[in-house]
Amino acid sequence: MRSHIEAATTPALLMLVAHVTGDVTVLREEWRPDPALLPHGGLDPAEERRVREFCLARLAGHLESPEPWPTRPNSEVLEAIGAWSLGPGVAQAARLLDAAFVPDGTDPRAPRWTLEDEAPDRTLRAAIIGAGISGLLAGLRMKQAGIPFTIFEKGTNVGGTWWDNTYPDCRTDVHSHIYTYSFFPHDWPSYFSRQHVIHGYLRRFAEEHGLIEHIAFGTEVTDASWHDRTSTWRLSTSGDGVDSTHEFEVLVSAVGQLNRPLVPEIEGLDGFRGPAFHSAEWDHTVDFAGKRVAVIGTGASALQFVPALAGTAERLTVFQRSAPWLMPTPELREDIADGERWLLRNLPLYRAYYRFSIFLPRAIGQLDAATVDPDYPPSERAVSAANERLRVMLTDYLVAQADGREDLVGKIVPNYPPGAKRIVRDDGTWVATLKRDDVDLVSDRVVRVDAHGVWTESGDYVQADVIIFGTGFTASEFLTPMTVTGAHGKDLHETWGIDACAYMGLTLPDFPNFFCLYGPNTNLVLHGNLVFFLECQSAYVLSAIKVLLDTGKSAMSLRPEVFDEYRAEVTAASALRAWGWSRTHSWYQNAEGRSTIMWPLPAQRYLEGTEQAHVEHYDFI
Repeated sequence: MRSHIEAATTPALLMLVAHVTGDVTVLREEWRPDPALLPHGGLDPAEERRVREFCLARLAGHLESPEPWPTRPNSEVLEAIGAWSLGPGVAQAARLLDAAFVPDGTDPRAPRWTLEDEAPDRTLRAAIIGAGISGLLAGLRMKQAGIPFTIFEKGTNVGGTWWDNTYPDCRTDVHSHIYTYSFFPHDWPSYFSRQHVIHGYLRRFAEEHGLIEHIAFGTEVTDASWHDRTSTWRLSTSGDGVDSTHEFEVLVSAVGQLNRPLVPEIEGLDGFRGPAFHSAEWDHTVDFAGKRVAVIGTGASALQFVPALAGTAERLTVFQRSAPWLMPTPELREDIADGERWLLRNLPLYRAYYRFSIFLPRAIGQLDAATVDPDYPPSERAVSAANERLRVMLTDYLVAQADGREDLVGKIVPNYPPGAKRIVRDDGTWVATLKRDDVDLVSDRVVRVDAHGVWTESGDYVQADVIIFGTGFTASEFLTPMTVTGAHGKDLHETWGIDACAYMGLTLPDFPNFFCLYGPNTNLVLHGNLVFFLECQSAYVLSAIKVLLDTGKSAMSLRPEVFDEYRAEVTAASALRAWGWSRTHSWYQNAEGRSTIMWPLPAQRYLEGTEQAHVEHYDFI
């Protein structure tokens, strides 16, 4: 411990000491962290050393004792930790505080029942579409409950987006330790891990939990239809040239939002002579050395692969529709030092508090900074005073990097309020790349492509040997291209139109025993955590199945009044957020400019809404 203590972050260490000793006075005011800096403490180096020595002294006796440490802190200690790290207001999110702390070796959201216990003579089979991060989790929960299940995966491996996306420097822009199932920790090598590491983690998860044998790889679900007479979902699948049908009592869609690449319709694209591909369909046969490369789009993926190509390609021209806001993240491309990884592996409960100190401030988040204040008044510059403060901070970060390049400042500072589009993490690499002599940033719209290059709206022509699209996904077109038909022949896509909605993103009337994971309005921008939301969703699905079993009925369908009340709440809240108010175009919006993607309410509201399925919310068949 003494040889590795210098690698410890002081907030997590102090939380751990308060937990083990039960003494919350160790959470001193002078050692209180700035929530914006967590998991780091922000103290000067000398004071950090004093804190670490203090903690080591307080832990010494407990480290030497054979007595096991308590797995969870009592409510008073947990509340004190929350108030110390985030302020007294966190007490209002008591359930979120409790859910945020998950010690190694525990799985608090696992079902505590099995099909054999609840209904031993009942035939209940579940189909899960997709073997990404949400589909694998749903599979585990079904297995824990003893429910027979099959996962249909159109690809050849698990992982979803982390199997599909293999572009250079592909990585998560969420801290690795919270881009993790809370109950299945990992020895992450870097703070924001690369694609192959994340895929390896998901593959290990699937293998260790015996999920691989339940997955039908290379099998795409093309149609799902509910049959009233048998109370089953009939699935049509296609794979390896074979079409098949299957029947299940429960259907779970885990296809996600970022699984269908969006390539814009550009005149003449079919006539381009060189390679042209989307970043999610990277062509690894292309040698970029000496090539003129046109990149269309400046989303999160482009901000990763463009710097990786710079210096290899002869010239990179980046066509930008709108500039991204960048969140300063110095450790974005840094590996975790050996000493810190040792502590995360070996000091009991340290990893849980390290994760807690990352998760909680981001789950509580900065929703206020994306909330419209009608009295401000809101504009395309900022929607509130808090939003303006965020804009100033992010603008200063961009301008400082431009280092006097006024021609660049006008292009890299966005003209829309922060939060209206995804804020992308950055360690200074993006602007540094744009300042290179062999990189050009073009903010003029692309209107046409010919055999050898790209034309812009102003009539400029850029020669290109390769075109790469960093233009995102058809995120608002949920569950496409498969057809889903519910009770009474109701077509899901006709029902939705362009305004997809499901209760808590999960379920909707007239589609019995059907659940979506990562469904409408469950994405996050300045608050919450996606994996946490997925864990909430899977817990809800299992809760709903238990409710169904307890009734002895064959099927359950959400009541229309429950759906309507929820939809009104989410629609009203979305209109008051930057992404719903601003007219700037983003993948958060559908074709009419309305957001069916983002969760517009506090994370605490989502936790409470998914803790259990309520029998009074459903009609039973």
